[in-house]
Parts: sequence; C-alpha cells; structure tokens
Amino acid sequence: MSSQPRRRRLEVEDIGDVSVITFTDRKILDEQNIQAIGEELFRLVDDDGRHKILLNFSNVDYLSSAALAKLITLNKKLQQVGGRLVLCNIDPQIYEVFEITKLNKLFNIQAEAQTALQSF
Repeated sequence: MSSQPRRRRLEVEDIGDVSVITFTDRKILDEQNIQAIGEELFRLVDDDGRHKILLNFSNVDYLSSAALAKLITLNKKLQQVGGRLVLCNIDPQIYEVFEITKLNKLFNIQAEAQTALQSF
C-alpha cells in the first residue's frame, strides 16, 4: 500500500488572534486539491475555533470556480460563528473573476496583508 504523504496545501501563521493562511499551490484548479483545501479551511473554523481568517493569495496564479464556492462556504461558516474572512494579494486576473461574479462585494478584499490585518 503506497500512499503519498499528504502535502500541506496551506501555511497557517497566527498573528495576534488572526489566522493568516497562505496557499502553497500556484494553481487551485482540480477538484481533489480544492476538496483538500476546503477541508483544511473548514477544520480551522470547526475544530480549531479560529474565527478571524486572512487568506493570502500571493502565490496563487489560477483559481477555479469550484474554489470560489469553497470560499463562499467558508465565509458563511465564519459569519455563523461571528467571525470574519478577509482576502488579500489577489492577482489582477483572478480579481477580475471576483468582479464579474460580484464576489468582490461579498468578500472583504484588501490589496496587501498589512492592510488586511488592520481591517479586522
């Protein structure tokens, strides 16, 4: 039985009471990756009780619509527990997708991590 060790898809760093999460993948496209990322993110809220989450997209070049659906679910989860989700460092091409889908109105999107941290 040769199973690969599960690679971490997220790097989590706590700055004060904010969990700063940086994606390790440049392309978040395939369903299996998105499922794994979603599970990791939801675990942070459900199991670890983290309610202030900053998603740093500085490494991400491509993002699928299925990944956007996970972000929407994460946002709802956080709102239910009185938490907040902030996104930062989104590539201009990816941001365009947020604009087209009007998700830029749903999410608090900041240009850079420092500004995003201050928005909590």
